[in-house]
Amino acid sequence: MGERAAARDADFTAYMTARQPALLRTAYLLTGDRHSAEDLVQVALAKLYLSWDKVQKRDQLDAYVRRIMVNENNSLWRRPWKRREVTSDLVPDFASTSDVYDEGQSAALWEFVQTLPPKQKTVVVLRYYEELSEAEVASTLGISVGTVKSQASRALATLRERAPEVLGRTGREEER
Repeated sequence: MGERAAARDADFTAYMTARQPALLRTAYLLTGDRHSAEDLVQVALAKLYLSWDKVQKRDQLDAYVRRIMVNENNSLWRRPWKRREVTSDLVPDFASTSDVYDEGQSAALWEFVQTLPPKQKTVVVLRYYEELSEAEVASTLGISVGTVKSQASRALATLRERAPEVLGRTGREEER
């Protein structure tokens, strides 16, 4: 392997090592399942590796990988075999961390977020869980800022309708 290839692999490995936990969190929020999230991150990183030399804007790698994950997650749900999968009530064993104490409201609200249509759920994950700006979400998804706003508005309206008691307890209906 040449020096250039070794340097490329070292750069990619450094990026992957630094960003994999955050990407796994985003993938989990998109899929709702740890195993699917791990698969999604693996596919996204594999596609990134294949395009590593072609990526011009290194400062926007996270946005590029998020876009790969969103596209891949959406295409997975279009596959016929995926529609036949059955979800389980078993929660995988893994340690979770939270920056804020919330008496369980986040978990309860997250159950409602999982019931949103895919586009609305994707916007909510990127906008409110990943804390991206409307412009960043629009850029990541390849849609207009207005579409981000309307999808977020519809999602929040649906959440208010389905989970008023949960939103009432958290006091965080619409922070942004």
